[in-house]
Amino acid sequence: MNSNSETTTQNVVCSSLQNTENLALREQRILDAVSLKEPDRVPILAPTTNAYPYFAANHSMAQVTYDIDLALNDIRAFLTEFQPDTGFGAGSCFEGYGPMLELADCKCYLWAGMPGNRIPEDSIQQFIEFPTLEDGEMQGLLSNRDWTMLTKILPRAYGVFSPFAKINTSGAYFPKLGYESIAFGFMQPEVQDAIEKLRQLGGMWGAYYGKTGAFANEIEQMGFPCMSGIPGMVPFDWYSNFLRGTMNASMDLFDMPELVQELLQIVIPIGVGNIKFREPKRNRFTYIFMHKGMDGFLSDEQYEHFYWCNFMPQVEAIIASGSIPYIFTEGPYNTRFKFLKQLPPGKCVVHFEDVDMALAKRELTGVACIAGNFRYQTLARGTKEQVVEEAKQLLDTCAPGGGYMFDLDGGMYGLPRENLEALYGYLKDAGKY
Repeated sequence: MNSNSETTTQNVVCSSLQNTENLALREQRILDAVSLKEPDRVPILAPTTNAYPYFAANHSMAQVTYDIDLALNDIRAFLTEFQPDTGFGAGSCFEGYGPMLELADCKCYLWAGMPGNRIPEDSIQQFIEFPTLEDGEMQGLLSNRDWTMLTKILPRAYGVFSPFAKINTSGAYFPKLGYESIAFGFMQPEVQDAIEKLRQLGGMWGAYYGKTGAFANEIEQMGFPCMSGIPGMVPFDWYSNFLRGTMNASMDLFDMPELVQELLQIVIPIGVGNIKFREPKRNRFTYIFMHKGMDGFLSDEQYEHFYWCNFMPQVEAIIASGSIPYIFTEGPYNTRFKFLKQLPPGKCVVHFEDVDMALAKRELTGVACIAGNFRYQTLARGTKEQVVEEAKQLLDTCAPGGGYMFDLDGGMYGLPRENLEALYGYLKDAGKY
């Protein structure tokens, strides 16, 4: 072996050891904060929805929505340059989803680069809320959940399932004719075509998750704990977002509260079962986004009965799995602390978008690690001095005593590079205990 080869090998070994040390240091920093201790420095979280790497590389969202490799390269570059305390993978911005969304004929999202270019090329995906469970169909869903999902709800959300809505099930209640009528339905050419498309989609998603799973391992080898994974969901949010829509769900709480709660009780074990099936990685986050729990949307009684009580079993299942619930509250949350204080102490992170952080620090000290509430708009529109001043206010308020991690109020998109450099530089210096 010549000297150049020996030097190269030594450099690779040293780099690998350094990455291993960095991974352990960052992981411990996060675990200390979750455990309500003071780590060596305030952890800096990469935002859960982070499109900045693509804009920084002059790539449009339309490009990365259809090219997963492009997105992964941009994430590598971001992590290498800015060195946050957490890594992240693809998915939150629908990176690489384009071909699958097209084949599925998705009706509930708009995405950059989609046929017809219905949204700008630099927009992240947009959710379209509409009722997939129509008036009068709740009882059918409760009595025959799987068949209702297959023949009514999924066809409305994804065009690929639309042929299943035409299968005649009227004979299903008669011993001889039941299976025959269903079998004939599955022989229809359009149903056969849908089955073939679903087979293709299964292969495409399998390849996709194989690639993104390997990437998650790669960035951990680079020294960044990959904290993102498949998220959980509050049962009421699932009902409101994907079945009934906000207006209908709100009225249902008055018109048929018992049926709503009956359905949510069915959803709870499904969500808990999914957590156990997925086996979240130990000491990593499982995100739960609280879409409809903000101040004023539900009364305290409704929040407790329909929202919080149905959400807590999922939190308990995540903790039991060894993962860390990252509870991402959305909208104002200043009136919900009496519920948040019920969380198991030292096991969860509560992220805020719009809250009085001094109040959050006071109410959740000894209960949960807090994060968030740094305004993305300051980062995108402010000066470097304004960015640093807002970060200073957050650190002064939240860092003393530990139990705090730095994060934005929401996602991160296009912004001046010098602002991000100023922010991360300040946090790594001033965030030391």
